[in-house]
Amino acid sequence: MDDISSVFDDLEIERASLFGLSISANVCALFAASYPERVEHLILAHPFPRGIRSEEYPWGLSEDRWLDWLRQVREHWGDRDFMENYARSVAPNVAADPEELDLFVWQLRLSLGPTSAVDWNRIGMETDIVDVLSSIRVPTLVLSRPDDHATPGDTAGAARFVADRIRDAHQVTLLSDDSSAFSRESADTILEFLRGEAPVAVPDTVLATVLFTDLVSSSELAAAIGDRAWRDLVTRHHADVRRELGRYRGREVDSAGDGFFCRFDGPARAMACARAIVDGAREYELEVRAGIHTGECQLVGEKLAGIAGRHRGADLGARCSGPSPGLADGEGSRGRLWFAFEERGEYELKGVPGTWRLYAVADG
Repeated sequence: MDDISSVFDDLEIERASLFGLSISANVCALFAASYPERVEHLILAHPFPRGIRSEEYPWGLSEDRWLDWLRQVREHWGDRDFMENYARSVAPNVAADPEELDLFVWQLRLSLGPTSAVDWNRIGMETDIVDVLSSIRVPTLVLSRPDDHATPGDTAGAARFVADRIRDAHQVTLLSDDSSAFSRESADTILEFLRGEAPVAVPDTVLATVLFTDLVSSSELAAAIGDRAWRDLVTRHHADVRRELGRYRGREVDSAGDGFFCRFDGPARAMACARAIVDGAREYELEVRAGIHTGECQLVGEKLAGIAGRHRGADLGARCSGPSPGLADGEGSRGRLWFAFEERGEYELKGVPGTWRLYAVADG
């Protein structure tokens, strides 16, 4: 998503239509859910929202099949026979033309080495954006093939699953002998979709991660050290919080007293930021509580509102909880971010119906 935003900003593009194929379809889906104001249309070709099969999503592959595929990629990526067989599975029309096939093989060779190819496919195996699909509010086209062409996670069932969970999504099953995303039929279908949809209003909901922080026992501490010393301490703490928000690309939505309400485009950087804020506050002998929630939030102007925004995140902050592990992986200012979680059980949150399973980010 950072790459997409960078291209948009560099070319001064306000809104555009996004086309994603297979693994990259998930990137485009996340971007459309998080930044609907920048996406006019979303085209998802042969998407799979989860890599490993589950009871809810039976179209994924088993972990053993994924690991076998990763071994093949590690051992044979770049080999002519392997690359040609891969081309036949994902783009039959390309494989039928010797010149196009040679171009396809060299494109893949020059795009990724074996190690990077394994990493890219492992992202596909670890993907799970099932809970994100219902947050997408932009006009969406889902392209699928009638059956599986041996690419991990790529099935018509997966496409139907995706289309059923995106509001008003339009699904097309390609019928030609070459039903790849590179076929003339695909191009014609995409152009018809883009030309036939009138521009729509920007949705008033977005997928966002919210972070709440507040100081523990702040009233007692202020009374103990005096108003002036407390004011200086809070000023330093606020400066530290804003510095960490800048480092982890969070946005301050609101602040009141000694607490902050912040927005991120994913939980990984939000958790890293929260951990840095908590650790930094200890230098001043302050204790910070932080709560994080990822979900669909109402957008009022440029601010977040609604149960998923303020209320749920605020109560999570009071319980020192973390987000569901499903999306908690990403890139940070110091490279890949990995987190382990401790389950804290189910709770009723103030002002929010139902019970919610909470997690804490483990130390280390």
